[in-house]
Amino acid sequence: MLDKMVLGRYVPLDSFVHRLDPRTKIIFVFLMTIVIFFANNVITYAFLILVILGILYAAKLKLSFLLAGLKPILILLLFTFFMHLFWTKGGGTLFKLGFITVDRNGVEQGIFIMLRFVLIIILTTIMTLSTSPISLTDAIETLFRPLKKIKVPVHELALMMSIALRFIPTLMDETQKIMRAQMSRGSDMTTGSPVKRLKAIVPLLVPLFVSAFKRAEDLAVAMEVRGYRGDIGRTKYRKLHWRQADTLALLAIIPITLLILYFRN
Repeated sequence: MLDKMVLGRYVPLDSFVHRLDPRTKIIFVFLMTIVIFFANNVITYAFLILVILGILYAAKLKLSFLLAGLKPILILLLFTFFMHLFWTKGGGTLFKLGFITVDRNGVEQGIFIMLRFVLIIILTTIMTLSTSPISLTDAIETLFRPLKKIKVPVHELALMMSIALRFIPTLMDETQKIMRAQMSRGSDMTTGSPVKRLKAIVPLLVPLFVSAFKRAEDLAVAMEVRGYRGDIGRTKYRKLHWRQADTLALLAIIPITLLILYFRN
């Protein structure tokens, strides 16, 4: 399952979304996340799904590839659904078994909240799949540059976020290798009671943490020997260019927002 993780990966393709300025994609995802929270019925969520599918088509990415990446968080999505299913009341009772009752509002809210998480995750994943970690770092640093006036270490924070994002797939691959090595030695992590599975995971965490700290140390040494001293005296080799397509992409948020607000309950 861990090898299906797509968040943090970069797929170099020649598409409209790939060619957009990374600042445009970050702002677009931020604004769309706010818009998604305004959706509250079937029409608004159906419209948002169509918008996401359109963005996916423009990025030349496969929907099956992104849906496979949702498997690692499937438990969280199901937990969110069942929490609303059993705790949200109103709209009439659909099912009752002893002290357990399922109301119409619980089913609707469970589906809507789960869809909300899925749409936000897919939208964020499209951004990471279509933008290299280096470009994201440059975009974040540029967008938050005004915070330097109040002594916020913008460059260092952007670098930390970029490195963390970059090492998500690396750590997932490392976890998969360690799991296979442990299973080849007779360890069983897929069967048995939850307590037994948790005990089987403990031998997995130690080598994973050791590997993560070793990678962090190697990266720190490599940056130090190359003379890295933050953004002091640094120049930019890569220049970000804002084009007309970036402006049009952000302006598309306006009609999307107006339609969502119009069709809200």
